[in-house]
Amino acid sequence: MKNTIVLFKRELAGYFATPVAYVFIFFYLVAMGALPFGLGGFYEREQADLQPFFAFHPWLYLFLIPALSMRLWAEERKSGTIELLMTLPVTMGQAVLGKFLAAWAFAGIALLLTFPMWMTTNYLGDPDNGVILASYIGSLLLAGGYLAVGSFLSALTKNQVIAFVLTFVVGLVLVLAGTPVVLDPLASAAPSSLVDAVRSFSFLSQMNTITSGLVDMRALTYFGSLIGASLLASAIVLDLKKAD
Repeated sequence: MKNTIVLFKRELAGYFATPVAYVFIFFYLVAMGALPFGLGGFYEREQADLQPFFAFHPWLYLFLIPALSMRLWAEERKSGTIELLMTLPVTMGQAVLGKFLAAWAFAGIALLLTFPMWMTTNYLGDPDNGVILASYIGSLLLAGGYLAVGSFLSALTKNQVIAFVLTFVVGLVLVLAGTPVVLDPLASAAPSSLVDAVRSFSFLSQMNTITSGLVDMRALTYFGSLIGASLLASAIVLDLKKAD
């Protein structure tokens, strides 16, 4: 883990060495602040909770996280710096994990900066802070799921735009799998067990469960398995393509 931690620190510091990180955080905070109060009807609901805030996360991450994950490997392969990276005393698995954890930590820092919204909610009323804490954990897991998928798709191409589009499309499928647009037609033509299986693979369904205050083993297993499988696939793909 020592090599992974060293790479993690280097990559995380690299995010804040360029204006891109600050632009990302700026738009993240503006969107996270504007959507709940504008479209989410935060005041109109007259309830002291952050449900409108977290309801937008699966949809907002569709755009923001691919912008973060597209540079993980596509740019490394295009510029040839992946060869330089491989001269370091790290394995491909350690490199994939280190870069992923740095991107996840960066997303976590951006999420942490929304903490004043939690404080504001407590000032305006008496919310269930346990539910809010669970929702923050769910949002962090959601960001990790998007990033892991994005890492794998970024490893497949040298073009950041293609990596962004692929991650957006796959993320959209994983979100829509939990909506009536997909589930209602499926329910009329397939057994309920299949419908439940499709629903369980949806980011939206998992996030809705967590924002209700329930962070159970199924959600942890889902995101843990998705992240693990995606990172393993990233390492395998990069091993196969590093000579390209």
